Amino acid sequence: MSDYILNGSESLGIEFGSTRIKAVLVDKNFQTLASGSHTWENRLENGYWTYHMDDVWGGLRSAFSELNSNVIKKYGAAITDVSSICFSAMMHGYLPFDKNGRQLCQFRTWRNTTTQKAAAELTELFNFNIPQRWSIAHLYQAILDNEQHVSDIARITTLAGYVHYKLSGENVLGVGEASGMFPIDSETGHFDEAMLEKFAALPAVSRYDWNIKDILPRVLNAGEYAGRLSEEGALLIDPTGRLKAGALMAPPEGDAGTGMAATNSVREKTGNVSAGTSIFSMVVLEKQLSRVYSEIDMVTTPTGAPVAMVHCNNCCGEFDAWVKIFGEFALALSAEISKPELYDLLYGFAFKGAADCGGLVTFNYFSGEPVAGLQDGRPLFVRTQGAEFNLANFMRSQVYAAISALKLGMDILEKENVKIDSLTGHGGLFKTPVVGQQLLADSVNAPVTVCETAGEGGAWGAALLARYLVDKNAGETLGDFLENRVFSHCTATTLAPSAQGAQGFNEYIELYKKALNIEAAAADNI
Repeated sequence: MSDYILNGSESLGIEFGSTRIKAVLVDKNFQTLASGSHTWENRLENGYWTYHMDDVWGGLRSAFSELNSNVIKKYGAAITDVSSICFSAMMHGYLPFDKNGRQLCQFRTWRNTTTQKAAAELTELFNFNIPQRWSIAHLYQAILDNEQHVSDIARITTLAGYVHYKLSGENVLGVGEASGMFPIDSETGHFDEAMLEKFAALPAVSRYDWNIKDILPRVLNAGEYAGRLSEEGALLIDPTGRLKAGALMAPPEGDAGTGMAATNSVREKTGNVSAGTSIFSMVVLEKQLSRVYSEIDMVTTPTGAPVAMVHCNNCCGEFDAWVKIFGEFALALSAEISKPELYDLLYGFAFKGAADCGGLVTFNYFSGEPVAGLQDGRPLFVRTQGAEFNLANFMRSQVYAAISALKLGMDILEKENVKIDSLTGHGGLFKTPVVGQQLLADSVNAPVTVCETAGEGGAWGAALLARYLVDKNAGETLGDFLENRVFSHCTATTLAPSAQGAQGFNEYIELYKKALNIEAAAADNI
């Protein structure tokens, strides 16, 4: 048993990811004491990707219960008190409520591509890119579609904001997550006033009794007070009643913001790539881009600095599906191989594949991919007649599929001469050492760093934001806090792109672009 003694000074980070809810407990030295998780999946219902709120609370309790069990095993005592908590969740989406707190429609997640008309109209109105997954796009599309629930709206929020509100009573959001609800003015750190006025003046909007300014959450920076855990909130996390109320609550963030914290990527010219169910890059800008790009989202760090984001809806899902197939084949042969071993084995084959995949092309589009201009998707594998069809090339094409859409957006930043001093990777793509890291470096033609904490993910990033709330020194910025105190002793590896790998990926991506017409036809006809 560890000599560490729980004393209530620990911080808790909980993140509602797309496939897993994870809880991480850290000490004052930012070390992970224990973690717990719960697996869940989105559902396609009534044309929308969604999660039920019962699953939110059941998953939260399950993840915390597993965390608590692991804490008891390691330290001989249960969690009864923590100093601070930060909740995070998959970014943006749409959750509307009436004045009595009643949910007005199903939760519409980031994965939905049903708001094309609204997003296009708002982008033109604001001269600012409004992606389809943003909350304001979902709201305006509901208005354009004359959905009945709109007239009853008293507030809208995201999943992170909803969970935080239920546990603290505070209707707030961290600025990074808020920047995916409605555009942020980086000078003020709040929603852009001019754009709020433009939206309110739209004829389709002005007929409602509510004002957009009143239904959005209050915006907070990292390190600002966002309430305390209530008695009711403590019971929602831990129905046994052992967890005490009163913990300080950090502003709730999206997985983009916690990913930036978890990779020390909040300063100018730093960036990160988060690769799991979806994949996205976040690059902190020195200056604004020269124009609006539909492929680039303008969001912020957890402290409000401008960030260029390339977000792709699809990443590791198709690779995971093939791992499952190979696992079934291994089982049929009575071969004993664990899931992690199988992943490592297949990633190893990918690393041996031809740099251009030998004429094989894979699309991992379970859902639409706006960066590629596609409203719907179908997983698809295509090969030329003379292709080198072997396991290594096939698996390499699966890894390439996970990063190809991201490449389309990153090329725009390169043309804009956006400077990136460091690009850090985290998430499932990087769990197997070297492979995903090297292939990503080849694809973006830039060095990629992976820290030893890469596997901790956004829940650990949320725990860091919770610690920043209670442990920051006077005047200490989040960048200084992360650089000097959290990551100063972190072991990291950096891999530079290889000339052969970069050339091969460029050849692959040209074939990939040509094959987009096939992917579009598949979505239209199957």
